[in-house]
Amino acid sequence: MAHPSGLGQEKDRLPAANELIAGKDKRLVVHNGKVGEVETPLELLREHPLTPKELMFVRNNQVPAGAMSLEPAPPDDWKIEIAGLVSRQVTLPISELAKLPQEEVELVLQCSGNGRSRFSKFAKADGAQWRHGAMANIKFKGVKLRTVLDHLRINPALKAKYVAAEGSDAPATEGSADFEHSLPLSDVLERSFLALALGGESIPKVHGGPVRLVTPGYYATMNVKWLTRLRFEEQESSNHHHAGRYRTPLKPIPPGSKFATTLANSEPNWNIRIKSVVFSPMEGEGISAGKTVVGGVAWNDGSAKIEAVEVSVDGGRSWLRSELKPGPSLYAWHHWQLAIELMPGKRTILSRAVDSMGRCQPMDGSIFWNPAGYGWNGVDSVTAMVS
Repeated sequence: MAHPSGLGQEKDRLPAANELIAGKDKRLVVHNGKVGEVETPLELLREHPLTPKELMFVRNNQVPAGAMSLEPAPPDDWKIEIAGLVSRQVTLPISELAKLPQEEVELVLQCSGNGRSRFSKFAKADGAQWRHGAMANIKFKGVKLRTVLDHLRINPALKAKYVAAEGSDAPATEGSADFEHSLPLSDVLERSFLALALGGESIPKVHGGPVRLVTPGYYATMNVKWLTRLRFEEQESSNHHHAGRYRTPLKPIPPGSKFATTLANSEPNWNIRIKSVVFSPMEGEGISAGKTVVGGVAWNDGSAKIEAVEVSVDGGRSWLRSELKPGPSLYAWHHWQLAIELMPGKRTILSRAVDSMGRCQPMDGSIFWNPAGYGWNGVDSVTAMVS
């Protein structure tokens, strides 16, 4: 029997989530047992306004020794280096970070491959076939990077345009590229913070503790774990993981076609694309005919207010506006619901989010197809059996 992820056979059984990462809920779906790729089923996600750490998805490219755990990482001797195009270079002990003013932000942490399996309906996309559960709605708390720089009396040079972030994790295989990402300096100074806590507790090892770079509204890959160094630079990093992966084409390409990623022909997985998901009913769920309340969540990159979530039960010919409850921050889940009449039979419910910049989920999600399956945000679709 094949695994849910399509990897291996029963004789090569993947470990259960709680076997792979002590403390995780055993109901999570494991896609990869080597570096840790673990997905949260939607029926578990919808139970909690804030996703508990036991239910949070995991996506690692490379992992420090002993980091596959929900235990907090010992912070005693942790240091962060600030280097590159700055007025002075500093190595900052985490103990000093903890003394600075802290801010807490509720946000959606989402893998850029979330929804990859939807792309594969048009043409196979490489990587774990995430459904919709490579996301979580959580609270990170830490020190704004701007606050850190001011405290240390550090100024970026005028020609600095990007910040490259590195973690303590080593390459998964000898000779391969270490993991790092570049972020625009303007966004970093406005949004980014050095997170020390998750859900009011020290960040678990597997989720990047003791300190993680967090930029609300950015895909999770850019929220670099086990942070050890920030380099202020004039250009985007040419590192393989940043320049050769985690990017999408600037122009649409036909599903199934080849694409060699470069810094010039693609954009990085920075800002989260607008998205909504149906939490109720679930795919294939049996419900009674008549008035039914459908609902779910919506989110975007936080740069614009989500104005509406619309629902269709006639294949997109007409749309009804749902009741929208904004989240506590622009970066968090926005819950929505709508009472509709459903006749008996197999009924498909569509949802799409719209924000104040006019951004909307496309009916045809394949327009953003890419070989790596990043950035799926097509209209969500759930088919229920109505009796």
